[in-house]
Amino acid sequence: MKRCADPVSTHPVPKPHKKLGKSRRHFPWRPWFVLLVFCAACCAAAWAQKGDRSIFDEMGSDLRELAQITGLRLRHKVPYDLISKDQVNRYLKDRVADVSTPEELRIEELELKKFGFVPQDFDLAKTTVDLLTEQAAAFYDYHKKKLYITDWAPSGMREAALVHELAHALADQNFHLERFIRQSHDDDDLSMARMAVMEGQATWLMSEAVERRAGQSLKDSQAAVEVMSKAMESGGDQYPVFESAPLYLRRTLVFPYTQGMLFQNAVVQKLDEAAFAEVFRRPPVSTQQILHPEKYFAHLAPTRPTLPEFSRHGYKRLALGTMGELDHALLIEQFRNEREAGKIAPHWRGGLYALEENKAEHRVVLEYAVEWEDADWARQFFAAYQDALQKKWRKIEVQCSSDSTFAGLGDDGYFVVRQDGAVVRSLEGLRDPAVN
Repeated sequence: MKRCADPVSTHPVPKPHKKLGKSRRHFPWRPWFVLLVFCAACCAAAWAQKGDRSIFDEMGSDLRELAQITGLRLRHKVPYDLISKDQVNRYLKDRVADVSTPEELRIEELELKKFGFVPQDFDLAKTTVDLLTEQAAAFYDYHKKKLYITDWAPSGMREAALVHELAHALADQNFHLERFIRQSHDDDDLSMARMAVMEGQATWLMSEAVERRAGQSLKDSQAAVEVMSKAMESGGDQYPVFESAPLYLRRTLVFPYTQGMLFQNAVVQKLDEAAFAEVFRRPPVSTQQILHPEKYFAHLAPTRPTLPEFSRHGYKRLALGTMGELDHALLIEQFRNEREAGKIAPHWRGGLYALEENKAEHRVVLEYAVEWEDADWARQFFAAYQDALQKKWRKIEVQCSSDSTFAGLGDDGYFVVRQDGAVVRSLEGLRDPAVN
């Protein structure tokens, strides 16, 4: 293997201004639905009778309790209905069609596949619908302002799910959830952070309601919060679609509930009742702030490292988006291990990616840049990313390697990865060799 000469294309593109551009990698339809792995695992009870509407009898008292806990204003009653599994499946398919065009879904799949998060034959839309159909016990449609409870879930699970969805309805009456999530649609990591606000608060309140019925409170037990959050991480044998899904989908699906709950608890411990409005009025700006609440309180915002440049003649930009700490933790875990992910990912400072397509050549180029706290952490990620490249492709020919450059030929074209101080940049899918 020869030593690397300077790459042909090294100068970065200008930083993006204002909006990043359209990217849908974090499934914008998902906030309409609730994943209740915790309830399924921890709330065993007799199965409900289909058509039994007695679950709704306690809605009024549940809403009043939630308003009392949060200090949020209950403005009006919440419409509701029972829904069957077939109706949920049809509803989900309709929502996917409403919010994402076939081209947008194709781009989202490309993003996941280019990073190696899912296999090349992966069907994103079908898998997502199957996952949510399998998981859904209830959901609040914040477009229609209506709450739905499934007619097949165990009664104990439905009771907890109802409280979760009523928490969404109460938040919606005060903070307009559709607008809240729409404001982040052009930033992947910000969107995930806002989803964690919505689902984390509802999950915390659901768990607090359970604790209060036992004469206790989450405010008095950090251990109870952590146990409940941990219980939601695995679907178990009763959720085969979830258990067989790629790591990235499983983790990003539960992240808003598990880490969002821990984040909400940290804000509650600091601000008490004011925490429930504060996270909507001043929401976190990254998954890093969700994972590390102290960075939320310190107002530590992500950086925007510049992307690597290449000759774009004949190319059209498909997507421009962010890669957060969560994304990098999952990338490192998938291609190395969880221990390395836990060590390196918290030192993330900012990440961007773009996809450029040349339809005439059937070629898509991935541009990617990530900034770390310092050059030492960048060096560790530079080594980890080399592992990722070698594992995500079936074949790889490493043509040159040095302390700062790693280049060669992969499944979809030539690539070059460079470390420049605290920043690591990569170009993948090029037509021609990226180094001389």
